[in-house]
Amino acid sequence: MIHPLPDIMLEPLVRAGLLEDLGRAGDLTTDAVIVDGDAPVSAVLAARQDGVIAGLDMARLSFALMDPRIVFEPHVRDGQAVTRGARLATVRGPARGILSGERVGLNFLSHLSGIATATARLVELVRPYRASITCTRKTMPGLRAIQKYAVRAGGGSNHRFGLDDAILIKDNHIAFAGGITPAVQRARQAAGHLVRIELEVDTLAQLREGLETGDVDVFLLDNMPPDVLREAVRIVDGRAVTEASGGITPQTVTAVAQAGVDLISLGWLTHTVRVMDIGLDYQP
Repeated sequence: MIHPLPDIMLEPLVRAGLLEDLGRAGDLTTDAVIVDGDAPVSAVLAARQDGVIAGLDMARLSFALMDPRIVFEPHVRDGQAVTRGARLATVRGPARGILSGERVGLNFLSHLSGIATATARLVELVRPYRASITCTRKTMPGLRAIQKYAVRAGGGSNHRFGLDDAILIKDNHIAFAGGITPAVQRARQAAGHLVRIELEVDTLAQLREGLETGDVDVFLLDNMPPDVLREAVRIVDGRAVTEASGGITPQTVTAVAQAGVDLISLGWLTHTVRVMDIGLDYQP
């Protein structure tokens, strides 16, 4: 079971989406075509492909904000795998509100379910190994909380949520600081007792230098092929968490996991994943 995000976090995103869609004059099509907008109708949210669901509360809010009289009855839960044709929820209430809220609700639900579906596929591919699938900060502006929620719905875990979660020393930090050792030493001096330090390394030589500082909690092994990853894991020997990242795909993720890393992070899970095909079908 995945714990849902509270409505107070979701409503501003849904409200902004509806305001964007309604523009300056509202829903011209519905207002022109539907004679009695208050007439009660029923519709079904249905999966048009197999996948894992995430974002049902976003869909619910898209209808509720248009008209609080609309009843949203979910038939599945976030994190649940469904097959093509599955009924995800029934929506009942005034026709105008349902039609005007449909697209925004589907946009959120399809996008987040696409993330959950892609994550679940990767989680299944690495299940025999120790590696966990995690996302990155490569999220769409304003959508980080819900995109990372969708990763959790798919069985993955979350990397840091922002710059204030943890210290992640990357190549540019190293360059500006004058090297790995001074960068790590300054980070340790500044970090609170609950703040972990992660160091991005491109080579085994950098990895060894980072280990020598004794202050690195996690090593981000960037764009290393599986044989180098395997050697990196051997060198670390349990003294820190190992995270593989960079250019990993469903076709290569198993080989990366076989190298013995603890984490596999993938930015494309949130920035370019395909949506899940979900539709709203009128129910006579």
